[in-house]
Amino acid sequence: MTQPLGAEETNRGFPFAFAAGLIVVGLLLGGLWWLSANQPKAGAAKPLPFGDVEKTYAARIKFTDVQMNRTANFLDQQVTTVFGFVENMGTRTLREMEVRIEFRNQFEQVVLRDERRIFGAREGSLGGGRRSEFQFNFEHIPADWNRHYPQITITGLELGQ
Repeated sequence: MTQPLGAEETNRGFPFAFAAGLIVVGLLLGGLWWLSANQPKAGAAKPLPFGDVEKTYAARIKFTDVQMNRTANFLDQQVTTVFGFVENMGTRTLREMEVRIEFRNQFEQVVLRDERRIFGAREGSLGGGRRSEFQFNFEHIPADWNRHYPQITITGLELGQ
């Protein structure tokens, strides 16, 4: 049986093209892995200081008019929003603040603990004697939550002058 001209050359070219494709895919995957491995992680933010100076100043920060609201989002999931005001009753500027929010059950055991940051690069700072709104959204709170307001505790501060 005779083969048409060029058929033999096509068969030899297939392994080369396949190997070249594998190399290109491998380089792309390796590049994506390298980029993702060298990106700063969202949860790996540097902890804010909370030494004696920050702890003393934290007594001058108050959360006021705290309220809660439960609504359904566009996917018909319950979203709980905790909102109110944070007041800086001192003289220094709050550049960034980290808080711990704890929801408890009927036995006062923590059923949900979350850490959030207020202010910072996106929101700006809060000067002395000023107040600002805050809002935290939670898409899932455990069913055994006691339906009381969560406890909000300051866990870190970056202070300005």
